[in-house]
Amino acid sequence: MSVYFKAGKGWRYDFKIEGKRYTKAWFQTKKEARQAEARMREELLKPSDMIQEKSTDMVFGDLVNLRLDHAKAYNSESHYNAYVYLARRWVKRWGSLRCSDLSLPMIQKHLLERRAISAYTANKDLRYLRATFNYGIKKHFIENDPTEGLDFFPVEKKEKYVPSNDDLNKVIECAEGEEKDYLIVLRETMARVGEINRLTWNDIDLKSSTVTLYTRKKSGGHLTPRRLPMTKCLHETLTRMYSERDSSKPWVFWHKYWSNKAGKMMEGPYGDRKKLMKRLCEKAGVRYFRFHPIRHLGASVMDNQSVPIAAIQRILGHENRKTTEIYLHCLGDLERNAMSVFEQARESHTQSHTQAG
Repeated sequence: MSVYFKAGKGWRYDFKIEGKRYTKAWFQTKKEARQAEARMREELLKPSDMIQEKSTDMVFGDLVNLRLDHAKAYNSESHYNAYVYLARRWVKRWGSLRCSDLSLPMIQKHLLERRAISAYTANKDLRYLRATFNYGIKKHFIENDPTEGLDFFPVEKKEKYVPSNDDLNKVIECAEGEEKDYLIVLRETMARVGEINRLTWNDIDLKSSTVTLYTRKKSGGHLTPRRLPMTKCLHETLTRMYSERDSSKPWVFWHKYWSNKAGKMMEGPYGDRKKLMKRLCEKAGVRYFRFHPIRHLGASVMDNQSVPIAAIQRILGHENRKTTEIYLHCLGDLERNAMSVFEQARESHTQSHTQAG
């Protein structure tokens, strides 16, 4: 998707389909330009109402581009980036074929090759491919899903590693400056990394001691807010950061980076901070973990203190209670009491059997 900015004018989209150029300017925001381009692509590739065709079809590469446009406009950045990574491989393999030419055996062969890496890798490919074809069917671009009938590969599920409070605190103590503040805010909000990266000072209300987080992890891909009360530690950290902030920057956490697309240094929020945790875990001498397990740890701590699961669900921003249950890794009193009853009953039975003998 070709969307770019021109100083003093705004955002513009510019793309080609079958050699013909389509462009429109000037949009106030990048998001508006992306969504307008996505709508235009869909409109151009819709079958004409004047032509009564028995079947609907299109080039697979065009379908992938449409789905990517939609994902970039309506889904999270991490979802879009994962999609791009997979889509490049698909287009290289099948980009010039029409969707009707793709068959189940062709898809299966691709998935078996990906299975050589891992079942998880192959299953991820299948999920995203299926989403692409379902999108095409929903928009009436195509009629059939060549992945229909394919099953996900069985995977060996392992318990997710969640650090202890001590290990997390060791990592935070090894951090300095802005990195330390970043980890404290993550720990005290139990937020997703994307929610913290897009956090602005307009989302912080020090007077009411609340913070508003936004996520796209909702049905429909809408950017949805939820407001959380601050802990004392979080309030102290954000109060100090606010007093020391660069008032010309709207973001709570931002950096300078080189943009290959713009060909210059840029300022803006983080996309990810992949290397940060590896470096700090090594420095602290603890087992490596990334940002997401911090959410799991927070949920488990609250569950162990008998916080109602409905409250934990709202804090984590989950739509489904079952998702929240996955985050509860601690052994609570319910399990411990059950095992205690089992042990007492077993010992009582053993003693009775011994006395009878």
